Amino acid sequence: MATSGAELAQQELVEEFDMFDNWMDRYQYIIDMGKQLPDFPEEQRTDEFKIQGCQSNVWMCHEEAGGKLVFKATSDAAIVSGLIAVLLRIYSERTPEEITQTEPHFLKDLGLDKHLSPTRSNGLHAMLERIYQVAKQA
Repeated sequence: MATSGAELAQQELVEEFDMFDNWMDRYQYIIDMGKQLPDFPEEQRTDEFKIQGCQSNVWMCHEEAGGKLVFKATSDAAIVSGLIAVLLRIYSERTPEEITQTEPHFLKDLGLDKHLSPTRSNGLHAMLERIYQVAKQA
């Protein structure tokens, strides 16, 4: 079976994180990833696109392009923006089938399940849920 792009993206992330010896460096890398997010349209920073369950403000929207779902998201918190960047790298620009078939094992592989605060972890799961929900409805 061929490895999907989403699976490859998870593997690449794990390899990148293996370069860092400690969690302070990993957090900084996540924050730096968040700083590279594309601009999020101001007119979409509304309740309609807001993710519930996140301590900080998170907005996420999507569009379909060529049979793939393209997600955009932003947050007012640096670390959360980085988590968004991680999610988009894995799940954006994928087919709905690929998204729904890609288990988020990167959470465990990167140690995010152990190193994120409960509120950040809840927010990350809320964002993941939105991505899966969109893919199932597509």
